[in-house]
Amino acid sequence: MSPTRAYGLEEAHLMLTIGSIGSIVWGVRDVARAIEFWCAALNYKPLREPSEDWAILVPVTGEGQQMAITIVSSDPSTHQRHHLDLYASDQQAEVERLLSLGAQRVDWRYPEGADYIVLADPDGNTFCVVQKEMEQTGVANPST
Repeated sequence: MSPTRAYGLEEAHLMLTIGSIGSIVWGVRDVARAIEFWCAALNYKPLREPSEDWAILVPVTGEGQQMAITIVSSDPSTHQRHHLDLYASDQQAEVERLLSLGAQRVDWRYPEGADYIVLADPDGNTFCVVQKEMEQTGVANPST
């Protein structure tokens, strides 16, 4: 699914803004499904033609960190292969959007006052959706 089908580029960018992150290597068992999900979830696209076991995803807008998708044999329920925090100004709306793309809710013990919700991508990898107030530019301040 194209990331612009559910939301326009500008709307998707304002709804979900990643903080300042380094290069991310995301281990999955289904590279093609991971590419489809994460491109839609983050408004990314493959940098070049993906192989069966590797892909590099970059923001459609050209600004931001790249995400590498690599095939692994480990099970996400017994081996944490990575982690990502997604910042959202409307956490509940973003959680619902991600669920509609194929994310799943995760049974998690949250501390009192937690500002995050743990979800799993279609391959079972956990990530957080963090409530962050956005600045006027629509970009979260990662230092807050």
